[in-house]
Amino acid sequence: MAKFRALVLALCTLLTLLLTPVHHAAAASSSPCALTGTTGWMDEGQDTDRNRFQSPLGTKRVLMLFVDFPDAPADAPTSSYGAQITPAADWMWQASYGRTWLAMTQLPRWLRMPQASTTYGFSRGISFEQHELYVRQAVEAAAPYADFSQYDLVYVVPPRTATAITFTPTYVYDPSTAGVTVNGTRIKWAVTFGQDLWYWGPKIADHETGHTFGLPDLYAYDGPDIHRYVGGWDLMGKVGGPAPEYVGWEAWKLGWLADGQVACVPGVGQTTVPLTAVEYVGGTKLVVLKLTDTLAYVVESRRAAYADQAPCSTGVLVYRVDTSVQTGQGPVRVMANPGGAGPNGCAGLDLAAYQAGQTFTDPYWGVRIEVLNGGAYGDTVRATSW
Repeated sequence: MAKFRALVLALCTLLTLLLTPVHHAAAASSSPCALTGTTGWMDEGQDTDRNRFQSPLGTKRVLMLFVDFPDAPADAPTSSYGAQITPAADWMWQASYGRTWLAMTQLPRWLRMPQASTTYGFSRGISFEQHELYVRQAVEAAAPYADFSQYDLVYVVPPRTATAITFTPTYVYDPSTAGVTVNGTRIKWAVTFGQDLWYWGPKIADHETGHTFGLPDLYAYDGPDIHRYVGGWDLMGKVGGPAPEYVGWEAWKLGWLADGQVACVPGVGQTTVPLTAVEYVGGTKLVVLKLTDTLAYVVESRRAAYADQAPCSTGVLVYRVDTSVQTGQGPVRVMANPGGAGPNGCAGLDLAAYQAGQTFTDPYWGVRIEVLNGGAYGDTVRATSW
């Protein structure tokens, strides 16, 4: 059965990919449970500004540039660096149910940056202006060798010798400024990799590319526990988490799930739904209990499969989405399961999945989630809003 399920996944996602246009805009959901974003930037609202952020559907053409510095010269062939990132394409394709493909082209030469690696400000956190300068210098160095009009997104990869390039931020253009233009093409989106690539691995490319789609960070920007909001349940929270699949709400926001795969309770009401785990293709994926124009409870099923190979717990994940909350401040918050248990070394929110017979209740908002039963590929839940 498992092999048959894997074959069905491969065939369904391949067919979806073949039928998806290269440039296909993600339409805003018309569901009554869709929420409006109010931050004016990256948030969990379905009404993402598709001028500022790129469409998450279809083939995204990525040009990978390799840059070194006067104080940090290249130490290996570009191909060895590219190999660290290219697996991100398969991860994204699987997570999107075959709706998004990162078609990466590597420019096979080292490009020398005009400044020392220590001068860009990465070590103290980098400003938008400094980061834009870094992107500008990288694409200008590549201008004689590449036609940027053929690409949607740029990846900039430094050598490991460039220890001053400490982390991996995403560049999203500001349409109100002159920005970065090379040979007549405006550079709108870029990911500039740092030393954390060697810690997180290729999934950091999926995390940062998610920002170009408009996804916010789900980890906390302050406090002693930066993973206090979602634990390891989402790539936008903890890249190396035990269950890094995007939560189903984000798959819906990105257009990877259809409105018909979301059971909506837009006010007082109750629904009983068999949920197919988000790791698998097809079926109903979410129950959404809409509380206000910017707030909802969301219920989904999670299993140990595909992107989530080794979760600390499996079952029903309950979380609250607030589209008025900015990136890094907790726009998604997973509800803890006080009775959760799992393997040694697992703790906190990683044990948040609810099992058959367990119930989550929030009396303040008038929400109750009952897990009626579970199976190999999902769970049946009864969700009530009063």
